[in-house]
Amino acid sequence: MAKNMRIERWSGAALEPFIPELARLRIEVFRDFPYLYDGNIDYEKKYLQTYIDCPESVIVIAFDGDTVVGASTAIPMKYETDELKKPFIEQGYDLGEVFYCSESVLNKAYRGLGIGVKFFEQREAHAEELGGFKHICFCCVERPVDHPRRPADYVPLDQFWNKRGYAKHPELNTIYSWKDLDDVDETPKPMTFWLKNER
Repeated sequence: MAKNMRIERWSGAALEPFIPELARLRIEVFRDFPYLYDGNIDYEKKYLQTYIDCPESVIVIAFDGDTVVGASTAIPMKYETDELKKPFIEQGYDLGEVFYCSESVLNKAYRGLGIGVKFFEQREAHAEELGGFKHICFCCVERPVDHPRRPADYVPLDQFWNKRGYAKHPELNTIYSWKDLDDVDETPKPMTFWLKNER
């Protein structure tokens, strides 16, 4: 990483000063394929409030000097929405043993520097410090291979996730709705979970 780069873990009320910048960054990054998310600042601030309110959550922030260039969120699954908890309940998991890595966003100029690996390492370290988790997971949207907005040079992150020890679990899936770019209304999107079992 560049010499001015640093990665820090933040939780709870200490996150307050970063929320506007984190909200802006999420909107910027999630506009790209595969999410194509047409977001707004007010919704993002409300979403991020969950991490301020939960003392067991974490946001890993990447700084270049004093500028926020990336962030990665995580929280025990028991604090998440019903949509996310439902497939784990149906498959017989104990929610108290599942740690959920929500998402990672990183400015394009800083990709390929190992920051994504650091995001996973820091979130997993936080889960280990909290203790009691048997599974760490995240989910991602499923887009058809012939999606009209799929870039010709798009490469899924499956190989990167496999190297981090995560495996795709098609039986763990849910539906989330949001408004794609250029769409008038929200539409449902299939989401599939990837899981890593703790030693």
